Amino acid sequence: MRMYHSSTRAAQEKICVLLIMAAAVLASAGCSRSQPELPVLETNATVLAFGDSITRGSGAGVRESYPVVLGELIGRRVVNAGKAGELSRDGLKRLPGLLASYSPRLVILTHGGNDLLRLMDQRETEENLRQMILIVQRHGVSLVLVGVPAPGIMLSPPGLYKNLAEQFNLPYEDDVLSYIYRRTSLKSDPIHPNARGYRKLAQSLAALLRESGALQ
Repeated sequence: MRMYHSSTRAAQEKICVLLIMAAAVLASAGCSRSQPELPVLETNATVLAFGDSITRGSGAGVRESYPVVLGELIGRRVVNAGKAGELSRDGLKRLPGLLASYSPRLVILTHGGNDLLRLMDQRETEENLRQMILIVQRHGVSLVLVGVPAPGIMLSPPGLYKNLAEQFNLPYEDDVLSYIYRRTSLKSDPIHPNARGYRKLAQSLAALLRESGALQ
């Protein structure tokens, strides 16, 4: 009888040890970053927000665009390089000059929305964005990709954004614009956020930068 209790106690202790080890593994997994890691942005670093009217801040005041709000949130210089109505093929031509002018340490790429609105071939859009990413990386600059929703019922980014994020192992914000577009209280019109929407976008990007290690 005593041997039975002894063996039972040993089995219970073994189970406890296994449970503790499993909990430690789960805790470790929970602490790991879900976004790819970025280099730390020094306080004097420049961030280039590159895109179309979403980056420009159409639908809100000049000081309410997401680059302005993001700069306030992260304490870094954020250059607003948004151009309303721009197609990805034209953005591809514009990007190199901006990199040379501002020497950013990080680019936030939010582009392709006008291609989607015009129902252009998404393969062309994906290739233009791919070339933008390659240009940025050749300059030794980090990049964050923001998925732009396609028009329609789902209001979610097409797969090309996820493909690029995975191909280049980029931090990827895939949800915030969909969240904004589904709420009239965050929009100034069907395709542009209002001041509250742009703040939401800036807050999400600030959180992503912290999660990826760019902000400490």
